[in-house]
Amino acid sequence: MRNDHILIVDDEAPIRATIRSVLSEEGYYVSEARSGEEALELISKEIPDVVLLDIWLPGMDGLEVLKKMKEAHLPGFVIVMSGHGTIETAVRATKLGAYDFIEKPLSLDKLLLSIKNILSVRELKEENKVLRQKIKSQFEMIFQGAVMQKLEEQIRIAAPTHSWILITGENGTGKELVARKLHEGSIRRERPFVEVNCAAIPEELIESELFGHEKGSFTGATTSRRGKFDLAHGGTLFLDEIGDMSLKTQAKILRVLQEQKFERVGGTTTFEVDVRVIGATNKNLQEEIKQGRFREDLYYRLNVIPMHVPSLRERKDDIGVLVEYFLKFLAQENGKRVKRILPEALEALEAYDWPGNVRELRNTVERLFIMTPSDTIGIQDVPASILEAEESSLSGSIDDFRKAKMKFEKEYIQRKLKEFEGNVSKTAKAIGVERTNLHRKIKNYQIEM
Repeated sequence: MRNDHILIVDDEAPIRATIRSVLSEEGYYVSEARSGEEALELISKEIPDVVLLDIWLPGMDGLEVLKKMKEAHLPGFVIVMSGHGTIETAVRATKLGAYDFIEKPLSLDKLLLSIKNILSVRELKEENKVLRQKIKSQFEMIFQGAVMQKLEEQIRIAAPTHSWILITGENGTGKELVARKLHEGSIRRERPFVEVNCAAIPEELIESELFGHEKGSFTGATTSRRGKFDLAHGGTLFLDEIGDMSLKTQAKILRVLQEQKFERVGGTTTFEVDVRVIGATNKNLQEEIKQGRFREDLYYRLNVIPMHVPSLRERKDDIGVLVEYFLKFLAQENGKRVKRILPEALEALEAYDWPGNVRELRNTVERLFIMTPSDTIGIQDVPASILEAEESSLSGSIDDFRKAKMKFEKEYIQRKLKEFEGNVSKTAKAIGVERTNLHRKIKNYQIEM
């Protein structure tokens, strides 16, 4: 027997019996109610997947039952049945949330088809909900420091507005993530979020990509095609790396932003569009304007609300929580146990400057997760390039003050280690530092034990 539960609400016993017999043979779990009041009582205890609801009932009629269900925000799909069906009744039932309207005498084949369609829609909705949650978890903002807290507050304030936004920041900092958060927090969240990587599309194709094209408008245009502006109608259009667009394309973008209208390549029909545009770039657009590579009017059109995503070296206090998040995510994605990173290894990651930002950190953690055979990731597992960069930061060309400070620290640690006969734990406690931190300093200063 299926788990799908169907409630029949009809005051005529022969009709209930006939429908029950057919549905039971199909494997559905069936329950019955003789009145609207009885139906609402049953629904309050166990919400059925489908309700077959007669309009003409003693006491509370079917439309009133629908109204009560809607007011109580009760889930479930309703098929309305009536022997006196009118267009007006069908319209009222649909407005109150009915999925389908079937006239009596019932066509059992039509009834079964409607139930099958309902259950397919329900399954698709559940799959969509799961996928949305999965996508949402992949684009979660992970941080603990004040720098990102400030950015999150800016997103919270700006998201519900219709204002256009320009996001700046280095490659790999998470500009797309910020754009998605802005979309999720807006009234457009149920409409599409469409991304365009302006740097990845050849110059000769970007207009077609943005505005679409008509059949035969250029070689290879064998069919008409909708563009990104069209696809994003009612939602958000994210123009990533907008600083890489040509001046010609910038002019066309500016016109669309001003008029909210466009024509497809090779076409003459004008399409109206309602989109919220979020731009992003890793370039200094004001410098690009001075060099004549970016339109000043487009810059001011986009830069209504500016947001800057900090580099990872500006938010090193977030590295620990990011590493833990990536390790848990990778374990779940690969169906394996979560690996633990040892303090020495984490300190090495925290000391590195991460020129590739969060993207580079994520890739490094994935490499460590896959290539480390044990359940713990130690300093020996950290890539040599990261360790060498850390050592270089300590022994490279630096000013006299830093040199003097390092020389004093090295001599101080040597003296204290000698005082405690090489016992690292006692030395660390005496000088007020973490034991793992002292180990790292001993290694970096190449202090012989």
